[in-house]
Amino acid sequence: MQFHDRLYVRPDRRKGDILKPNLGLAHLTALELAPQEFIRQAARAGFSSVGLRLNPAAPDGVAYPCRAGSAVHLVLNRLLEDEQITLYDVEFIPVTPDIDVTAYEPMFEAAAALGARCVTVSGDDPDPGRLSGNLAKLGELAAFFGLRVDLEFMRWRHVGTLAQGRAAIERAASSNLALLVDALHLSRSGGSPQELQGLPQGMVQAVQLCDAPCVAPVGDEAIIFEARNGRLPPGEGALPLSDLLQVLSADTALSVAMPFPTLSAEQRLARAYSSTLSVLRIAAASTAGMATLQKETIR
Repeated sequence: MQFHDRLYVRPDRRKGDILKPNLGLAHLTALELAPQEFIRQAARAGFSSVGLRLNPAAPDGVAYPCRAGSAVHLVLNRLLEDEQITLYDVEFIPVTPDIDVTAYEPMFEAAAALGARCVTVSGDDPDPGRLSGNLAKLGELAAFFGLRVDLEFMRWRHVGTLAQGRAAIERAASSNLALLVDALHLSRSGGSPQELQGLPQGMVQAVQLCDAPCVAPVGDEAIIFEARNGRLPPGEGALPLSDLLQVLSADTALSVAMPFPTLSAEQRLARAYSSTLSVLRIAAASTAGMATLQKETIR
């Protein structure tokens, strides 16, 4: 399957034979929306899947806990079906030195019952051996529920780079762990799309897209603020998104993580979808053009 072949893979059954891109939406894009409204608006904007923040990324962070079998859980299950949208991932588990892996079993159970494919975590332990041990335990727990664990690196955390993420996963030696690459975190940690080509096949299962200015903020506090409040719509900044898309395998899950508080949630989701679709089309056209050029050169 070539890159441009995967852009239109899922029929929009509400519009007959019109096809829509297989694109997900991270809850970070509109974290002020509770899951029910987030799902409705994501479907309305055109997204085919969503991620949900069931556990906070920081002690004072926003999250919407949900237990399997609860009234909220049953409503979400029905809503996903009614809106013809899927749940791709749930987040967020900071893997700290004192993490109790078993305490997350209800979260994993709820995620699996909603049809999720993976759970996103971060590396927040300075001890590499302990961190990898806990990642392996999370991978084992996830496997019991038919889920995968995706490790997301961020510059201000102990696992802050692509290389550190790879090392943590390789130390854990679990087949149920993968990397989630966020375009902003990759750039701000000094990484480049070309580095993904050196990773073992299948290590990167998902990529989050957004854009940002060329010049990075100075200091971790500013970097964190940008990540949570200062991202730009894809195609409206300087991140090498086309280069990133070109190095991904055809089955990599794509989503948008674009908190953009100057717009209302509804406007933000519509902008996230339309701008990302434009970037995907440009990248696909570039790939198709390069393939044609290579064929002509061979002749």
